[in-house]
Amino acid sequence: MKELWVPLSGAIAGQRKVEVIANNVANANTPGFKKDDVVFKEYLTAYEKGTDIDLPNKEFAPEDFYRSYGAEHGIVKADGSYTIHSQGQFTPTQNPLDLALEGPGFIEILTPNGVRYTRRGSLSMSSEGFLVTEHGHPVLSKVDLPEVGNGKDLIEVVKQVPSPQERKIQVAGKGRISINQQGFITLNNNPVARMNIVEFKDFQQLKKEGNSNYINDDTRNIVKTEPKTVVHQGFIENSNVNAVQEMSELIKAHRHFESVQRVIKAYDNLAQKANSDITKF
Repeated sequence: MKELWVPLSGAIAGQRKVEVIANNVANANTPGFKKDDVVFKEYLTAYEKGTDIDLPNKEFAPEDFYRSYGAEHGIVKADGSYTIHSQGQFTPTQNPLDLALEGPGFIEILTPNGVRYTRRGSLSMSSEGFLVTEHGHPVLSKVDLPEVGNGKDLIEVVKQVPSPQERKIQVAGKGRISINQQGFITLNNNPVARMNIVEFKDFQQLKKEGNSNYINDDTRNIVKTEPKTVVHQGFIENSNVNAVQEMSELIKAHRHFESVQRVIKAYDNLAQKANSDITKF
């Protein structure tokens, strides 16, 4: 029953597909959420042996019709998932602390786990006057980062960069807060700070952490030029999940998973029948 691994691998991969789509559907109304998709990888033993097929050069015997050429060792698996960073639609809120980003940029924030990046622009003011996300994470001001890498690549110039704790944006006083398209913040027309809108060379190097936050492990992935992202005050970017499309994909994934389960059940019935027949002898 080595062939059982073929549908079993398909069931495991199908389950992963269902989980990813279900997570997309669950976050269809989460501001700034970006949908995920799964990449599948197929393994065939025949690839190891080349493309030549050993066809018998004679009149076919019954056993010649049952050559599998290693197909019973074929498997499929979820090779990984990736995030689709397409633009979401904007919804006006008239709240001056709601921000929507048009373009590839992210808002840099400080969390208990370190610096993170988000497109979830539902901001507010903390009791101390700091500009924070809806989860209480401070928004950081712009800083020019040096071109450095990780670990042993770190150089002395890093020590000259203000720490994230020093870059928290604090708005002292009350009044009209304005944020322009470049991220400059003013209070009653008086300049306060500039938000750090960060763009990346490779989106796929970013890792999701939850609460629409992302991790960037390599500063070399950060674009050092002036960001092209436009900040829209009084708007929220919706999720880029198309709920109708995702529900359709979820139904197809469920049906595929159920069909694979039926194949596994058929193998199980064959095994039980074979065992029952053997005990009769």
